[in-house]
Amino acid sequence: MPRTGVRRVVGLAVVAVAATVALAGCSFDDAFRFGWPKEGITDRSKQMYDLWIGSVVAALIVGVFVWGLIFWCVVRYRKRGEELPPQTRYNLPIELLYTVLPFLVIAVLFYYTAITQSAVNRESANPAVTVNVTAFQWNWQFTYAGVKDGGGREVTTIGTTDYIPVLVVPVGQTIRFVEHSTDVIHSFWVPELLFKRDVFPGNVTNSFEVTILKAGPYVGRCAELCGTYHSMMNFELRAVPPEEYQKFLAAKQSGMSTPQALTAAGDPYGPLATTTQPFDTKRNSASR
Repeated sequence: MPRTGVRRVVGLAVVAVAATVALAGCSFDDAFRFGWPKEGITDRSKQMYDLWIGSVVAALIVGVFVWGLIFWCVVRYRKRGEELPPQTRYNLPIELLYTVLPFLVIAVLFYYTAITQSAVNRESANPAVTVNVTAFQWNWQFTYAGVKDGGGREVTTIGTTDYIPVLVVPVGQTIRFVEHSTDVIHSFWVPELLFKRDVFPGNVTNSFEVTILKAGPYVGRCAELCGTYHSMMNFELRAVPPEEYQKFLAAKQSGMSTPQALTAAGDPYGPLATTTQPFDTKRNSASR
């Protein structure tokens, strides 16, 4: 292949990459996140983001190296006549290269994956807030552990067929979610957490901890196909300042429903769930 032909191939490859990015509607920042969401809202999101970017960059380096070898072989060993080129049966350096190099890549990725996984799964001895998450077909119950109302019962929010539950948590404090299912496997997922964990039935509990850094309402879903109305099994996680959270708990302890308690606490997002798209909320009941 003449030099002008090589340049033409390289030019076409660059144009193809640029066109792919442009036609996909990606901004410059979006393109270099390699499919990762814009940002998480917890203290552990950055570690997962760094692992993702590192893994993709490593894959791209390996890919460019392999593509380079392929194109080099195509150009360097293209057919020049009818004479059969020399046949090499063994090449020790190359065999060592494609044996040792993949092992090193896997070892490095395994190391950083183990480090990140340990950090994300780490739990403290005394979290500021513990929420018991109970999943059932096809809704959620959230119980604030250790917080009791006037009747000695733990404060609870439970969803119904006409009420999407709102889980209220404080910003800037360690929150432990302890999960259990009453029937089948579900999955507790808030996309902005950049994390989800399955909820198992029987004598099995799952738990994880996060510290939410950004206030606001966030959609929550079940991410495990669990039956007929799986797609409607939504909830809203509402992260609020600590003082508003304490007002909410005090209102719940006095016997108010969750919508009433949110109103009493002065929550700016309203008493009912709003971030449950693409499915509309059903607001016919002021449920607990």
